[in-house]
Amino acid sequence: MAHEFTLPDLPYAYDALAPHMSAETLEYHHDKHHAAYVANANKLLAGSGLEDKDEIAIIKESFGSNPGLFNNAAQVFNHTFFFNGMTPGGGGSKLPAKLAAAIESDLGGYDKFRADFINAGVTQFGSGWAWLALKDSRLEIMKTPNGENPFVHGATPIIACDVWEHAYYIDYRNARPKFLEVWIDNLANWEFAEANLAAAS
Repeated sequence: MAHEFTLPDLPYAYDALAPHMSAETLEYHHDKHHAAYVANANKLLAGSGLEDKDEIAIIKESFGSNPGLFNNAAQVFNHTFFFNGMTPGGGGSKLPAKLAAAIESDLGGYDKFRADFINAGVTQFGSGWAWLALKDSRLEIMKTPNGENPFVHGATPIIACDVWEHAYYIDYRNARPKFLEVWIDNLANWEFAEANLAAAS
């Protein structure tokens, strides 16, 4: 059966992440940007030869061979993952036990992880993503340009922050470092990250 990309509802109300992320940002980001990636991915999937693959296989197999399909399919995944990776009252240093232990052993503890993750997002030139990912059974921090994600680099995403300007410009203008700090301190859904770590381990 042919795969169809879909636009899932946000897992919270549009105003649920305020004041850290406004309803206006989520309306533009989810209803316009994310929806456009879904529509384009479905259009470009037709006739690609990858119609019967699942979402992750489409992303991996179109990487480097079908840039249009790859960019849109990967951005559908990335945005769904990003929105699920936030929660009202999230963020901060109180992490679930297994995630905390893995960050301690692989990344030198929470404070170093926080600083390195923010730095990855700040130093991603142009549009892209900052990721906590699992590669070869170890957590690592990655940054990727445009629509790339850890799957195409042999890793599994655990949680991500979108550093395309449309993710933060309405609320933070050009202050990407401030957005990343607010995101990790107030929005990151560590339970989502822990569940992804458990599934990938």
